[in-house]
Amino acid sequence: MKTKDLLMYVLGGLITLGFFALLALLIFNPAPIENKDLLNITIGSLLTAFATVVSYFYGSSKGSADKNELLNKKQE
Repeated sequence: MKTKDLLMYVLGGLITLGFFALLALLIFNPAPIENKDLLNITIGSLLTAFATVVSYFYGSSKGSADKNELLNKKQE
């Protein structure tokens, strides 16, 4: 496995774990009112990053990357 691929999987895993950890934290612990705006921004950013990870690994971008890898192997 290439270093680039390994880093991509690690980063995707960290974003996914962070998203679900923050979600669980919010379910079991109420957030202080004074941090409400900052918390909303953080959740929105993490949700966007999580959606990007999911769309890459299960969307057309992954298929396109796989196709390019196959074409590169065929040329070698």
